[in-house]
Amino acid sequence: MGCSNPHPHCQIWASSFLPDEPRIKDKQQYEYFIKNNSVLLMDYLKEELKTMVRVVLSNESWVVLVPYWAIWPYEVMLLPKRHVLKLSDLTMDEKYSLAVIMKKLLTKYDNLFETSFPYSMGWHGAPTGPSPKDYSYWQLHASYYPPLLRSATVKKFMVGYEMLAQAQRDLTPEQAAERLRNLSEEHYKLKR
Repeated sequence: MGCSNPHPHCQIWASSFLPDEPRIKDKQQYEYFIKNNSVLLMDYLKEELKTMVRVVLSNESWVVLVPYWAIWPYEVMLLPKRHVLKLSDLTMDEKYSLAVIMKKLLTKYDNLFETSFPYSMGWHGAPTGPSPKDYSYWQLHASYYPPLLRSATVKKFMVGYEMLAQAQRDLTPEQAAERLRNLSEEHYKLKR
């Protein structure tokens, strides 16, 4: 997690409560579902697929897009094309398609500044546990938060005004999506 560990690793976090970010997502998805009788992120995905302006990659099961609310310069969201609550609900075909699209995205990240591109990535799925609540309004999704801004050496750090008032961006989500979309899916080190 973060810039202090320059090696790939994974963490699984579990708690007896919903931390702030998933709690806010839970509230927003629930309220949208009650009002519209449909799943918020599935409706959002349909809108993004109509214009394709912020879509970076897509395959039979998954879409990678730069959400319009992205804070990090090359932040993306990875969504299944069908309504899925949790990772454990994925089919074998969806797991394979997930591996393929993740490889393509990570290659594009490396190609962006021709460096091993750092990022933090995490999954949010429907809450689990003993709650009797029906979480069918949830949509599984992953978020990638890469700190590189303009080059392999210029990083974005969340500080001061951004943490306490409003995030600042040097480029629009549409510009980031276009730049990522136009990158090769062949890794820059493997080009001949």
